[in-house]
Amino acid sequence: MDFSLILVLLTFAMGFIWALDVALLRGQRAARAAAAGEGAEPPREPALVEFSRSFFPVVLAVLLIRSFLFEPFRIPSTSMMPTLRVGDFIFVSKFSYGLRLPVLNTEIAALGRPERGDVAVFRLPSDPGTNYIKRVVGVPGDVVSLRDKRLWINGQPVPLELTDEIERVECGGFWFDARVAYETLNGERHRVFLGAQRDRSSPFLDRPVPAGQYLVMGDNRDCSRDGRIIGYIPEDSLVGEAVRIWMNWDAEAGRPLWHRIGNRIE
Repeated sequence: MDFSLILVLLTFAMGFIWALDVALLRGQRAARAAAAGEGAEPPREPALVEFSRSFFPVVLAVLLIRSFLFEPFRIPSTSMMPTLRVGDFIFVSKFSYGLRLPVLNTEIAALGRPERGDVAVFRLPSDPGTNYIKRVVGVPGDVVSLRDKRLWINGQPVPLELTDEIERVECGGFWFDARVAYETLNGERHRVFLGAQRDRSSPFLDRPVPAGQYLVMGDNRDCSRDGRIIGYIPEDSLVGEAVRIWMNWDAEAGRPLWHRIGNRIE
């Protein structure tokens, strides 16, 4: 079940129980206590009411923060290496691309839209219960191409600086050597991995990105199920912009990689 739905239901249930007690049940308990006389022990607050009164503010705060400010996510795959690694825990800004009601996903305030180079979290259009994270490489109207590992946008090559650095990368149980390069989108420089595979053909490249939709790719270009396969991402599938790594846990080392904690996602 959708965690946002669980939070909404819990908030409503606890708020209703607390309000019902304030409006009706508390007065009935006070009346019974008065009728019993001064020496009688006052009736205790029901456990469910006490629980709801205590935890309603906490659950409401979590719902509001998670829905409108920041939501935590964990990186499960290597598709965004070297920018994000398996074991990174990140914060996603929920207001970067507009405020939306939880569960209904209805936009209530248009505060911004994705730009080229943003690292965005979105719901997979074919499976809204699954979240993906990729880099935005094409906004509405852009024509994105991939030639010899280099992105071209609207007929212009995206700046790409190759390095001599090689990193061994796992991809679906297989390992390959990836070259580290620096790509610049919208004036922001970030690292990407380039393997030896040929550029993928795709029906979503070399054509204008439709209005209200976006084209995304993983920074690990030869190991990413991204817009080249899943197609364009509609605005109403956007969750938010990945902004910072708040925790890391390296499963192989059995410890955090301290140098990654707190890093801004570029």
